[in-house]
Amino acid sequence: MTRISSPLPLYLASAYTLLAIYGSLYPLTGWHDSGAPLTAFLTAAWPRYTTAFDILINLLAYLPLGFLWAAALRRWLALPLAVALAVVIGAGLSFSMETLQHFLPSRVPSNVDLGFNALGALLGALAGGLWARSVFDGGWLDRLRHQVFQSGSLPDAGLLLIWLWLLTQLNPDILLFGNGSLRQLFSIPAPLDYSAESFIKIEAVIVGAHTLAIGLFVTLLTRPPLRSPSLAVIVAGLLAKSAAYQIMMSGRGGLVWATPGSLTGLAIGLSLWWLATFLHARWQRVLAALSLLLATTLVNVAPDNPYLVNTYQVWNPGQFLNFHGLTHLASNFWPFLALPWLMLMRTSHEHD
Repeated sequence: MTRISSPLPLYLASAYTLLAIYGSLYPLTGWHDSGAPLTAFLTAAWPRYTTAFDILINLLAYLPLGFLWAAALRRWLALPLAVALAVVIGAGLSFSMETLQHFLPSRVPSNVDLGFNALGALLGALAGGLWARSVFDGGWLDRLRHQVFQSGSLPDAGLLLIWLWLLTQLNPDILLFGNGSLRQLFSIPAPLDYSAESFIKIEAVIVGAHTLAIGLFVTLLTRPPLRSPSLAVIVAGLLAKSAAYQIMMSGRGGLVWATPGSLTGLAIGLSLWWLATFLHARWQRVLAALSLLLATTLVNVAPDNPYLVNTYQVWNPGQFLNFHGLTHLASNFWPFLALPWLMLMRTSHEHD
């Protein structure tokens, strides 16, 4: 029997839309009217410095949006109408964002961006029409998800948080697994002075505590309790971080995250997580929450990483500004979304 009951597609589509809005308007400062017509960009000539890579980024950015909205809307609409509406949502969102960029001095509205965003939404929506059933509505991927993970609204929210966590690892301006920096969000200077020895220790504790937290987070979602999904998520996070640095450093720095502090923390965190999987689920939740609190606290007091500071002097985020804003927001707020989930979540094996 086809299952069309999970709100996960709607959760994912809504979350991605909000992140896309923030990313498109990032850094949200300096609003003013340039005096030009709002829609002048629609008839502008081809941008002089647009590259094939810029085009690819704009197309790929809206592929998930079209796919997720087609998957979400097909629960209530006929498939052709769901696909069409998903395209309208994607194209309409892009048009709205390009128009609003008229008021931001750091952004340049572009008809090329709009066109390839709309094309990405179209391709994504068509893919959603073809394959959303396999992913969400009783197909083999959906059945596998329900075999591995718990069902229900809170577990679905947990899967959304895992997806957001993986997205945060594409943010190149944070330490490995270093989410939750309110200091970064509000441009507050670091309270601690940098020294190599203390930084290595702080980095190790941050990475270790967060590794323990995300490992237990995933373990709590599985049924029966499994270790392999946690390891898969952590490895995916490391690959995402490597990809972010590869892009940032033009293919020359994919493993710059592998510092002595981060490697030590990763080893300790994985060891503690493995031992913690033998605990009762109730204590796993407590330990995950405490670890996340510790990691987030240290992220906000840790000195700035001089290596990354120097790198930003030569890195131009340019075409990545939308994506940088998206990952920036997700990494700032992820722990503050995960902690309430840990308090609310009750696992199916918690009363065993």
